[in-house]
Amino acid sequence: MRRGSSKIRLLIGAGIVLFAVIKYCSSAETNPYTGEKQHIALNEEQEIALGLQAAPQMAQQHGGLYPNENYQAFVDQVGNRLVNNSIARQTGYRYEFHLLADKNTINAFALPGGQIFITYALFSKLENEDQLAGVLGHEIGHVVGRHSAERMANQGLMEGILNGVAIGIDPNTAQGAAAIGQMLNMSYGREDELQSDDLGVKFMIESNYNPEEMIGVMEILKAAAGPNRTPERMSTHPDPENRVEKIKEAIEKYRNQ
Repeated sequence: MRRGSSKIRLLIGAGIVLFAVIKYCSSAETNPYTGEKQHIALNEEQEIALGLQAAPQMAQQHGGLYPNENYQAFVDQVGNRLVNNSIARQTGYRYEFHLLADKNTINAFALPGGQIFITYALFSKLENEDQLAGVLGHEIGHVVGRHSAERMANQGLMEGILNGVAIGIDPNTAQGAAAIGQMLNMSYGREDELQSDDLGVKFMIESNYNPEEMIGVMEILKAAAGPNRTPERMSTHPDPENRVEKIKEAIEKYRNQ
């Protein structure tokens, strides 16, 4: 009985894994804005709806919006300039820019569909408009690159595999696989960051901003991380020093086009 039960569990687990793989493979498509082949879990309308739904909660987690209309108008001006002069304008996304009240967390991030945030902690450390353009251009790059939708597809695949392993083989084995999966997702994150840097440089040049100022943003991020920052292989973000080299390559590439 025990052997028969094990076979049934193994078959069920294998079926779950197979379904997850087929679903993932069937989600492949080419991003019309970057030309990259991706696995995407959402369409553009779903991305927009998800971003709009999550935006109020994300703002609340950072103390709401910063109460200065002039600063917010400045962020809107720079963000819209980047969108209107780049391929971002050709997307169906709804770009909205939010200056958050958080004075402690140096961060900027984008939700799927075009909701883009920058904390006052980071905003206040930027030295000029070009650096703000570098931050916002990078986040617009995440939206255009459809990185959130891609990560959701990757996560769905990983969860399907882990569930299949847990049911068909051994929950302990699934835990080990989960650790490997987390490392893989981190590498996806680093690739996304580098692509967003590349797109950010492109958007800056197209909008007549100085892309070298993005290097200054990296210096701000490096200083904020401190001397005990997480090793790159254990982080979702590349080391700022490595990002600088890629940014310099992107500047050279797009200025020579």
